[in-house]
Amino acid sequence: MSDLKKYVVRRKARDPEFAENYEAGYLEFKIGVLLRQAREEAGLTQEEVAQRLDTQKSAISRIENHAEDIRLSTLEKYARAIGKRLHLSVG
Repeated sequence: MSDLKKYVVRRKARDPEFAENYEAGYLEFKIGVLLRQAREEAGLTQEEVAQRLDTQKSAISRIENHAEDIRLSTLEKYARAIGKRLHLSVG
């Protein structure tokens, strides 16, 4: 089981509101987690990514923790800053 799945199971068990609204918010939550994981795999801190994007660390934190309304252009810039490419899929 992935770290993300373990987190979700634990969070659902202790937070009824989270469990109830999980499906609606899952995609936004997952995007933020994926961004954080990709940054960590690249060996970068939020501050280092912020420097590469000429922004503040708090902006990177918002991207990773509140990705529900993130622009595609911002996702592309973030991916480039951590040395990754953005891939989208419609299913």
